[in-house]
Amino acid sequence: MPSNKYSAAIIEESNNMTATAAVNGDTPPPEGLSENDSGVELTNENSPLTAAEPPSPFSPKQNGDAASPQDGNRCLSGSRKRSRKKTEEEESTWDSYSEEKSSGTSQLSLRQTPQPRTIFQAGLTPHTHSKPRRQNRKQEHSTLPCVSGPRTIVVVSGRVPETPRLELMEQDSKDSAQSTSTSSSLETQPEYNDSKGFGIGELVWGKIKGFSWWPGIVVTWRATGKRQASHGMRWLQWFGDGKFSEVSADKLDSITAFQKFFSQASYTKLASYRRAIFQALEMASIRAEKTFPPCESDNPDDQVKPMLDWANSGFLPKGEEGLKPTHNGESNPLDLQVLDVSLPEYFPSTKRPKVGVCKGKAAPEESYSREQMVNEVLKNKRSIEEFCLSCGKMRAATFHPLFEGGLCQACKDVYLEMSYMYDDDGYQSYCTVCCGGREVLLCGNANCCRCFCVDCLDILVDPGASNNARYLDPWRCYMCQPLLQYGVLKRRHDWSLKLQEFFANDNGQEFETPKIYPAVPAEQRRPIRVLSLFDGIATGYLVLRDLGFKVDQYVASEVCEDSISVGVVRHEGRIQYVHDVRDITRKNIQEWGPFDLVIGGSPCNDLSIVNPARKGLYEGTGRLFFEFYRLLSEAKPKEGEDRPFFWMFENVVAMGVNDKRDISRYLECNPVMIDAIEVSAAHRARYFWGNLPGMNRPLCASGMDKLELQDCLEHGRVAKFGKVRTITTRSNSIKQGKDQHFPVLMNGKEDILWCTELERIFGFPVHYTDVSNMGRGARQKLLGRSWSVPVIRHLFAPLKDYYACE
Repeated sequence: MPSNKYSAAIIEESNNMTATAAVNGDTPPPEGLSENDSGVELTNENSPLTAAEPPSPFSPKQNGDAASPQDGNRCLSGSRKRSRKKTEEEESTWDSYSEEKSSGTSQLSLRQTPQPRTIFQAGLTPHTHSKPRRQNRKQEHSTLPCVSGPRTIVVVSGRVPETPRLELMEQDSKDSAQSTSTSSSLETQPEYNDSKGFGIGELVWGKIKGFSWWPGIVVTWRATGKRQASHGMRWLQWFGDGKFSEVSADKLDSITAFQKFFSQASYTKLASYRRAIFQALEMASIRAEKTFPPCESDNPDDQVKPMLDWANSGFLPKGEEGLKPTHNGESNPLDLQVLDVSLPEYFPSTKRPKVGVCKGKAAPEESYSREQMVNEVLKNKRSIEEFCLSCGKMRAATFHPLFEGGLCQACKDVYLEMSYMYDDDGYQSYCTVCCGGREVLLCGNANCCRCFCVDCLDILVDPGASNNARYLDPWRCYMCQPLLQYGVLKRRHDWSLKLQEFFANDNGQEFETPKIYPAVPAEQRRPIRVLSLFDGIATGYLVLRDLGFKVDQYVASEVCEDSISVGVVRHEGRIQYVHDVRDITRKNIQEWGPFDLVIGGSPCNDLSIVNPARKGLYEGTGRLFFEFYRLLSEAKPKEGEDRPFFWMFENVVAMGVNDKRDISRYLECNPVMIDAIEVSAAHRARYFWGNLPGMNRPLCASGMDKLELQDCLEHGRVAKFGKVRTITTRSNSIKQGKDQHFPVLMNGKEDILWCTELERIFGFPVHYTDVSNMGRGARQKLLGRSWSVPVIRHLFAPLKDYYACE
């Protein structure tokens, strides 16, 4: 139950300690920027600098509302398929990569040409409108990765239906994602003609309020798919994740000022910053035709050190002149293609695996492509469980949670991070099978949010299966179709249980089974005493009272005034609110305790991979986890105290694998993953660590749970969808589907979800957050940071065997 206020305090406190990425705008969002509001950056599995760095999404906004691309041109509603589609021109770009690198022309793009995503309508000739699309993180097993670029919408009519939209606040940085329309003008106008310099293609350092200087490249507004830049502003594409921001020319400086703006602290701590520096220097070296001797060392720092030395020495011998982009003066500015200025990506040589002095060399891994895997399974009758379903490698490290087959360790880590990331249209960001794909097809089932990539269909199901799917209206995915075998793709009959097991188990970390406390006889049970950290709107207290627990004491740490107001008013002063969690001491715990239950969920701002400027577990709001860990350690029974003691910690599923494993290491247990979709009308996947009895038991709905959106609506309102995507603090997170429609019809028109309906979706009583004259936006932010009541009820119910109930 994180709070926005922690974010500002922590960022201010750590301003002098570390620098962070300025990507598309302002401050990292709170929990409200969740997995469904994500986009993803491309990372290099072979890069000496990435080290399995989690992907980066689209830009956040300072007020906590994640900025998302606005639809300048809306599609007609209907069952459509969306894909990242590769053109012939793009194919030639891949083939000419090596030539371009050696020639050092301005056409070079280390990221190469983005693949546009396309939405298809069955059987009709399309008209196209461009729309920005995020990049693809998942790399194929081959040398070159898949990258997605602007999404193309294919519609069947020139008419575009108008849909209601919520207004978004304009921020200082004028983030590209905040534009409310896409310019359709094709007039030839000079760009960036304000005499401030920094033309298209120049490598620069950029600065946005609240963030450190970051390398980027000046691009044309057409590269962003948005409007032209305001006077005195420049569109920048940031190295490291390729996102766009509109930045004042006064906040730019040449890349040659490397020694002035390079931050060694950020370079040491942030993998995303290392990657950005690496990409910027690689492009600079290509433009300057600078070559570096091959490095024999396995140390990534040694491999990059010559580039850093070259940059710190002023990019000699050519200096600033050698870094300028080359332009053809005779060409029309409109002929400058978006793809020619897209951010580069560099593919360094693969690192040689280190072998310990006391260990023999491991046997070489038998490598298969997915085509070879399919041949082995169908013709040679090998078990598909031996192979990684995502990349085709042998010796799978674990099972695929949804389909028969396995996953290698690298693909497992990708799946853990990416499977619960969703786009603004409510669909998965990546393929359900491989968590990648340059083209994806969307399921036509209104209540299904899954997508499957063209490669998986054509390789695993049947060549041409993707083309056949495009002409089916609606096309239903392989999670919705009958339980049959399609090629080598077959859904597990027990996939829901396997999914829980997949997220709960981490083969790299095994912990002792938590102590099991025997049930307390009814006559000996006493009221429960609770310490709630990052309490939010008192969801824990509400659930305990709903379950009938006698609560002797409920001490809550919370800093958000609106959240405190809800708890005070709704629970009539029965909650003892205390100060900031960072100020609670051991003496306080001794005075308030002993406690029977410690619960909390620290802010996920710097943990969620949808935040491009996240600082991770050890910086920013991420380190508030350690406050929970500290106070949990203080509250645990001392040696000799033989009494039941329970605890629970919650956080977002879409976090980096390393952060998840570090949290598990400190808490000495693996989490369970629970998605509220099974007991409510909305998706909300979260990790829960703890020792509550039966945490990993199946989640079952009760008679009081509202499982369909229609059950949550007021009289006279009609639900357009059975379930809705994850509701966050962002006002636009209530929009649904490919065309971003509001989920409710009233009097024949689309309408937003009312606050009372949002409360029912989360399981709260009607008007629970209606205090202090709070507006709709403030109430949605409180709910967007809260827990799902049915899920907490599921987790707390077994405690009735230990504590007194009414």
